[in-house]
Amino acid sequence: MILPACLAAFLVVPALPAWSAPVHGIAMHGEPALPSNYAHFPYVNPDVIKGGRIAYGVVGTFDNLNPFILKSMRTTARGMWDPEFGNLVYESLMQRSRDEPFSMYGLLAETVEWDDERSFIQFNLNPKARWADGQPVTAEDVIFTFALLRDKGRAPFSRRLEVVETMEKVGANSVRFTFNDKADRETPLLLALSPVLPKHAIDPEKFDRTTLEQPVGSGPYRVQEVKPGERIVFQRNPDYWGKELPSKIGFDNYDEISVEYFLQESTLFEAFKKGEIDVYQEGNPTKWARGYNFPAVMSGAVIKDSFKPKVPSGMLGFVFNTRRDMFRDPRVRKGLTLAFDFQWVNRNLFENAYKRTESYWQNSDLSSLGIPADEREKAVLGPTISRIDAPLLDGSYRFPVTDGSGRDRKVLRQSVDLLREAGFAIKDGRMLDPSGKPLAFEIMTQNADQEKLALAYQRFLAALGIRVSVRTVDDSQYQSRTQTFDYDVVIKAYPSSLSPGIEQVNFWGTSTRDREGSSNFAGVADPDVDRIVNAIMASRSVEDFRAAVRAHDRMLRSQSYVVPLYHLGEQWIARQKHIGRPDALPLYGYQLPVWWDERVQGDGANIKP
Repeated sequence: MILPACLAAFLVVPALPAWSAPVHGIAMHGEPALPSNYAHFPYVNPDVIKGGRIAYGVVGTFDNLNPFILKSMRTTARGMWDPEFGNLVYESLMQRSRDEPFSMYGLLAETVEWDDERSFIQFNLNPKARWADGQPVTAEDVIFTFALLRDKGRAPFSRRLEVVETMEKVGANSVRFTFNDKADRETPLLLALSPVLPKHAIDPEKFDRTTLEQPVGSGPYRVQEVKPGERIVFQRNPDYWGKELPSKIGFDNYDEISVEYFLQESTLFEAFKKGEIDVYQEGNPTKWARGYNFPAVMSGAVIKDSFKPKVPSGMLGFVFNTRRDMFRDPRVRKGLTLAFDFQWVNRNLFENAYKRTESYWQNSDLSSLGIPADEREKAVLGPTISRIDAPLLDGSYRFPVTDGSGRDRKVLRQSVDLLREAGFAIKDGRMLDPSGKPLAFEIMTQNADQEKLALAYQRFLAALGIRVSVRTVDDSQYQSRTQTFDYDVVIKAYPSSLSPGIEQVNFWGTSTRDREGSSNFAGVADPDVDRIVNAIMASRSVEDFRAAVRAHDRMLRSQSYVVPLYHLGEQWIARQKHIGRPDALPLYGYQLPVWWDERVQGDGANIKP
């Protein structure tokens, strides 16, 4: 419970001498690209006319409007705090530009102050910032939020203050965070990404309970309608305080945004075909090539867009839960990884549309693929270098290319050899562990597309005497089991940015292994991984940063926590013709929050038909 004393534990001090001049933006490495007098982000249409509506569609359900608590974390309504559809109701201290690796610009905080060592950051709030009920956003709100999320919130928000020595109000409306020795160079930017909640409109005693009560936020939209599990509708606030900010010009262009919920992907797609949903994001190459021959596409009422962002591939794959004894030996994981016949899958399921993913940062200079470890990277690896096979270290290793039969004997022999090294043996057609127990496990899948991949993998492993069961569960069960790590193997995506940092702790850190709701799906708890991730976050120069990320990539590849699948290198999305978009494509690809309704535009609008 949050007591008044807890909330009052910060220092209220008079204005202190500034340790550096206030700045309009900050960047993880170097300086932000935009000057202090920038007019807007480069990927928006600053002349767009606001109005109209858009309907998004998602698969799943929702029973909660609070995105910051662990309970119902994965069944919170989309749009409240949403990297894809936009932070419609709540806002962060600063706004991230999607056209730079990791740069932040003023939002609730008009300016910030920090030092070269990043030992502190001070957020100077915008005096114009207002909650939807007209109350001002204050330093007390910021302090209240961080304390509340520490005590009642979910990760990562609940851990933000672990690296803070003092949190204090400075002057009339500023908050300064001074960091302890647990902080790193990314810490100030993570605080800048944090939400701010209204102290006057929240009961701390009830905060960690699911709720459908309409919230008070500072964002550009209000919740207008809620039908749990079916739809949520947001109405643009005409009095939104930040609509003239450079970081918000060209955003929030619809008067109404609805998010419609569906039980199955096929039902969602049918709704899009009928015009009930305005955009549909596609990830299936066969469907993209053959499934868009319906009348609306033929008539031009639906437009297909392909985008090529300048970002790493990320990693999609089967994830071994190393909390299970059978997956603790890396030789077992490597053997099982080799058994996956990508060539068979790509040809038979996807018409050879995909490329094999072999690195978490493939297609960028952060990848270790094809690049030998230099002296700088070897220094980051330190004694860990002995755990990395020579072909991975010198950059020559690539996955073997099979004959595409699903039973390439040469490759399967390598798998068996690795399993035998780990003490396994084949007897009477079954793969037995050192104790004589058959090697068998379940792959939990979420939808029909995942199920097809799992069934193919089941077939490949059967050739080694390994019994695999495939179980497709509904969204609610999938989210619940994923959150509590109740699975043997799942298919998960690990997005990769050009500025990796604290999210790597969430994916791979010892501290998140047993934390329910974390993204440490593989159950990794490895001091060497922790040390390399810390090196990433402590890097000051671009060269040190690149070396640390490559070391991390090489380490993950060597430990085979994931069976890498594939990537496209493109983003596919179909839209109804009345949804317009800017010409400019930012670094990270298309951004739905800057699109608009063409039906309300004048003749001079910059519309991409």
